[in-house]
Amino acid sequence: MEEHFRAIIEAIGEDPQRNGLLRTPHRAAKAMGFLTHGYRQDLGEIVNGAIFESSNDEMVLVRNIELYSLCEHHLLPFIGKAHVAYLPAGRVIGLSKIPRIVDMYARRLQIQENLTQQIGNCIAEVTGANGVAVVIEAQHLCAMMRGVQKQNSSMVTSMMLGRFREDARTREEFLSLVRGG
Repeated sequence: MEEHFRAIIEAIGEDPQRNGLLRTPHRAAKAMGFLTHGYRQDLGEIVNGAIFESSNDEMVLVRNIELYSLCEHHLLPFIGKAHVAYLPAGRVIGLSKIPRIVDMYARRLQIQENLTQQIGNCIAEVTGANGVAVVIEAQHLCAMMRGVQKQNSSMVTSMMLGRFREDARTREEFLSLVRGG
C-alpha cells in the first residue's frame, strides 16, 4: 500500500522525497489499515460470548455511539453517531458489544444506507430480539469538501425491524428517546 500512496503523491505533482513527505506513504498506509480494520474483525470475537439470559423484554437503547467511516465512492470520511435499540427476547448482549459492532461495520468502505442495515441485521441475528431499531446521523466530507460543498447538511438513515416496524408506539418511544425525550 505504501508504494501506491507514493504513486498518488507523485501523480498529484508532489515530490515524495521532499522532507515533509518522506514517511507519508508509510503513515498513510498505516492510517488506511486502521480506518478499514473492520474487514479484519470477526463478529464471534467481538461478541465473545457476551449474550446473557434475561427476563427483560423492555427496550434497550445505546445512544450517541460515535462512528467514523470512509465513503466508498470518494474514500473521504463521514462522521456521525448511531443510536441502536433492541427489544430482548430472553437474551441481552453486553453493553460494550453494540458500539464494537457499529465500529466493525463502520471501519469498512461504506455508504451510510448500507451501514445502517448491516448494524440492524447483525444485532437482530446476534440477540434474536423481538425488534431492532437503528438511526445514524452523519456528516459526509465528500459533500462538504467537494461537490455540493454544503457544510451544515447531515444525512439521517434508519432501519426498523420486528416490533419497531410493526408497532407505531414502540417506534415512537424509540425516536423520542433518541431525541432525548
